[in-house]
Amino acid sequence: MDERISREELVKIYNIEITFFDELVDSGLINIQTENEVRYLLYEDLPSFEKFTNWHYDLDINLPGLEVIHNMLQKMEDLKQKNRELLGKLSAISDKYEDA
Repeated sequence: MDERISREELVKIYNIEITFFDELVDSGLINIQTENEVRYLLYEDLPSFEKFTNWHYDLDINLPGLEVIHNMLQKMEDLKQKNRELLGKLSAISDKYEDA
């Protein structure tokens, strides 16, 4: 079984509103498991949860803002990966012509 923590424990530990947790789930920003009507966050998703919690409570960013920032950062990561792939292809092509 995966390591996980319940929603109720997270609310106590991070001193957040339970509605904020539910809004993160409803918006698709975090994924949960439900067992016997208890909602759990997997430990592997804890860094994302902490990031959203910090942005919301420390920087006063609302849920739509969190969604926009998350999507923008995801697109930036996708572009970085695509850039690495293209640079690798360019390097291979360059090496091929240097050998000729």
